Amino acid sequence: MTYDVVIIGGGAAGLSGAVALGRARRSVLVIDGGEPRNAPAAGVHNYLTRDGMSPAALVAAGREEAAHYRVEFRSGQVGEVTGVAGDFRVGEVSARRIIVASGARDILPDIPGLAERWGHTVLHCPYCHGWEAQDTAIGVIVTSASPMSAMKGLLWSQWTGDLLLFLNDTFTPDADQARQLARRGVQTVAGKVEEVTDAGVRLAGGAVIPRDHLVVATRIEARVDFLAPLGLKPVEHATGMGTHLAVEDPSGRTAVPGVWAAGNVADPMAQVIGSAAAGLAAGAAVNVDLIMADVA
Repeated sequence: MTYDVVIIGGGAAGLSGAVALGRARRSVLVIDGGEPRNAPAAGVHNYLTRDGMSPAALVAAGREEAAHYRVEFRSGQVGEVTGVAGDFRVGEVSARRIIVASGARDILPDIPGLAERWGHTVLHCPYCHGWEAQDTAIGVIVTSASPMSAMKGLLWSQWTGDLLLFLNDTFTPDADQARQLARRGVQTVAGKVEEVTDAGVRLAGGAVIPRDHLVVATRIEARVDFLAPLGLKPVEHATGMGTHLAVEDPSGRTAVPGVWAAGNVADPMAQVIGSAAAGLAAGAAVNVDLIMADVA
């Protein structure tokens, strides 16, 4: 079976691209592994008219919309993509074009107790979770010497007046940063973080400091191993937060002809609504590219 487009990844980016292409009367197959990055979260936020909707419900609604335009779906992981534009191979099917919307994975700091609380009481994005955590006791655990560590404390102070910045033997604010934190009412806590428990943050030496919510930065890694046969590999993001698949223009065109990328795989900072917009842009660009290929 040869499809006009195979989309790898069935989250907001992939489904948005699928809807655009389905409406353009393209034959589309979406292959999804069922491991969305936001699965632990209770709801999607900052998505106009969909605020608070569970990630699973959003995907289900998106699949229903795409299916209305004759988009097909398969479950599973893609092992590798081979071939060239016009004749890519993805498993047992062929595709004229590929959209990579496989997302990214969050690698948590190596602190016991974080993983089982991830997405619930351990958070990372104030715009995703700040409203729900407002006016609670929040702790930001520093895991990098970057100046952004101080900025994260300043940022989260918008949602609570009870904010602690755990320096974790990793970061020491300079004089200007210390003044800025003090002006926002952010207190710093010295000492290495040993563990996170239901009782709070346990420091080296045994002291436990109660917190309702904790904030940590993750390392974000693009899921693109299956693109290696095409010569596409992830690169470090300019922010240092992890890896992404580099794209050459706003439509998500990659360095390999016939391959586009959209969503967190290309932009690790994109929220769900941004990923959906990127999927639409990629879908529209792919449709035009196919038209011009037919003209040629």
